[in-house]
Amino acid sequence: MALNRFAMVLLAVCGAAQAQETAPPISGQVRLQWDGRQANTAGPLAAAHSLQAGLAALPVNGVMLETELRASGQGLTGVLTLQQQRQDGSATDSRAWVNELFASHDAGAWQFSAGKKIVSWDVGYGYRPNDMVQQEVRRALVSSTPEGRPMLVAEHFDADTAWSLVWVNPTASVNAPGAQEPALAARLYQRFGAADAYGFARLGARSGASGGAALAWVTNEALELHSSLRFSKQVDSQAIDPSATALVARNPWQPSSAQNVTQWLVGGTWTNQEQLSLLAEAWWDGSAPSDAQWSNWTQRNRQLSALAARGAPAAAVAGNLAWQAQAFGVSQNLRRSNVYLRLSWQKEAWKPSLDLLYTPADQGRVVTAALTWQGDRVQVQGGVRVYGGPAQAVLAQLPSRQLAYVALTWAF
Repeated sequence: MALNRFAMVLLAVCGAAQAQETAPPISGQVRLQWDGRQANTAGPLAAAHSLQAGLAALPVNGVMLETELRASGQGLTGVLTLQQQRQDGSATDSRAWVNELFASHDAGAWQFSAGKKIVSWDVGYGYRPNDMVQQEVRRALVSSTPEGRPMLVAEHFDADTAWSLVWVNPTASVNAPGAQEPALAARLYQRFGAADAYGFARLGARSGASGGAALAWVTNEALELHSSLRFSKQVDSQAIDPSATALVARNPWQPSSAQNVTQWLVGGTWTNQEQLSLLAEAWWDGSAPSDAQWSNWTQRNRQLSALAARGAPAAAVAGNLAWQAQAFGVSQNLRRSNVYLRLSWQKEAWKPSLDLLYTPADQGRVVTAALTWQGDRVQVQGGVRVYGGPAQAVLAQLPSRQLAYVALTWAF
């Protein structure tokens, strides 16, 4: 398996770290994971497959072996991931990438770093409106180290205040979308007794300015409350060509932008002495498709299915239906309004959890049940996630109806 130049540099850093008597050895983890996916029988992708089998790839089971290596020393930090993945009916896919590779300098109250780094902001669990740098996808079935962004960082700390200034993707094209866009971002932190207050700002090379604020307040030993708010002048998105009312010969989904976008979240966590914890959050994501856009999307799905019933070429209809599934990747959230509940319990080495994501606009839901056992070096995880709701709910039309997983992780 060929490694890119960043990976080669990281391996050199790891070797140098081991060669130094005072440097820590290489650490990391190996995870073996099985994913079982049940394809949905509803939705545009399923309809496309029924018309033209094989045209649209349906979800299938898979096995993955992932090795993560970490090393740090002499002001350098590196994290490398090696992955081998095999899905049913496919050959083994091997990849390698650098999660982090950066140099840092400690100048007392000042900290400086440069390179590829993970910088995650905001206070929410299910969603983070002010995650302006990393823009990490939340609520993954199995948590793993995300891939950082190229950046230059300056940070200042004192007893009650901290601020960070980040130049992310400094060498990227100004036309790069989303998290790849060059931008300046800043965060200010201030502690007020039991409350933590944050201010955020971002200036994108193309998308322009956005700003936000967040608050996390520990009211007592059992209850924590948090909230987050962001306003953006422009957010990258995708939209279907309004003229695409029948069969088209090429993908009608094109890059677009949402203007004057508001995003917010409110939530809290209650935990008792027995480590039973309940998390509740509600959020609004103005960058997600509107109710009207989803209504138009549903109407187009019906029109395409009607064309197939009237004898239109099956391959053409199937291709257009498959393109409709692109709507699922427009934004982090499928619907603008969301409610999230998570119940978990920590009992010695065991941690069961149950969570629910609910979309009030169409009564869609995602239910996830999981169980984790944590030893000194070994962790075992397993769980299942089910998508459902009324037939017209967006969540009920995703390519997968059910996901199950088992993961075994060994840390070294």
